[in-house]
Amino acid sequence: VEKVEEQLAGLRLARRCAPCEEPAYLLDIDTSAAAQPASSRFVAVSCSSKSVRVYDRETLRFLREYRGRPGTLSGVRFARACDSVVFSACGEGAVKCWDVRSATQKPVQVFSGYPSNVFISFDVSCGDLIVCAGTEKVEKDTFLVFWDARGITDCASAAKEPLGVYSESHNDDITKICFHPIEPNLLVSGSTDGLVNVFDINKDNEDDALISTCNSDSSVSSLGWSGEDYKQVFCVTHDEGFCWWDMAQLDTEEPITLLRVLDVRESVCAENHGLHYLVGGLYHEKAGKLFLVGGTSTGNIHLISCGTDGLSLAGTLCGGHSATVRSFCWSPTDESLLTGGEDAQLLLWKPGAVERSLTKKASLKISSSVQKRVRVHNTSLKSRKKC
Repeated sequence: VEKVEEQLAGLRLARRCAPCEEPAYLLDIDTSAAAQPASSRFVAVSCSSKSVRVYDRETLRFLREYRGRPGTLSGVRFARACDSVVFSACGEGAVKCWDVRSATQKPVQVFSGYPSNVFISFDVSCGDLIVCAGTEKVEKDTFLVFWDARGITDCASAAKEPLGVYSESHNDDITKICFHPIEPNLLVSGSTDGLVNVFDINKDNEDDALISTCNSDSSVSSLGWSGEDYKQVFCVTHDEGFCWWDMAQLDTEEPITLLRVLDVRESVCAENHGLHYLVGGLYHEKAGKLFLVGGTSTGNIHLISCGTDGLSLAGTLCGGHSATVRSFCWSPTDESLLTGGEDAQLLLWKPGAVERSLTKKASLKISSSVQKRVRVHNTSLKSRKKC
């Protein structure tokens, strides 16, 4: 474990993308899996400019951009079996997917929701079987909407209707959805209602499908799976809290809570740099270790080691970003890290790398008046939380 922490702390900036003509916050990142060892891989980035940008994975060369107007695009996810297909949820009530090898703006598939749906979170199951999207609360309703994702490239531009919805398990905006990495029927969802729900979607109805409800006591900003066979669930809250549960203990007398930290900023001493916010977590499969990614408003990135006895700072990545980091994507294949921020920069960090870029670092802090659902890094949500 110590060796892994040293490796993470030893990540160095390898590349940065060239500045875009229209700077934007980089809100979510995903990378494609290479179909063949020699084939190129892609990076997709969801931007506050209501677009998805696609880059070459190794060079960070900009390839193309897909625009989602009139609806804001939210999140990005590559299909696992077809490495050129990328999905994004749309504020106008659809999940769209494009073939990144094509420059056309027309999606190869549109997963249509119901008229009132505004999607703010989504994910695709391993094996590309199911797409699920979470909605904003409209009046009293909030939904998890499901579609059959099979054959996404066979019926170009045909709109797919939902298989069905879950409507009883959350009572506020569903901010995050994450399918299990190896079990296509398992799904975890998080909401501003503070609840983190685990479902087995193979069950016949929502009541039977709900395996577990965990309460984070605050608005959920990020979540994921960790541990051996990915039997643990973790979440990060909008007021920088952290919760970690073990689903393997559900049928035992043991408590399922592994760790709960109300404010990670107060529990982790990040040397002189401080810790201003959390972005999310990454599970290092080889080491069997969960890490949190956080940082400072000036662009430093902190890697935080998680243990049942508490949190500790594993290392800090400096000299890359000049503003708050909003997104990251960990690649276990080459143990590299992609990061995106409010400075409009997409950076690639590799072990022992030396930066090879034509562009110099610039302080590109963008005006915070971006018309976008932006993330709040303070405690203002505490007064609104529901238990």
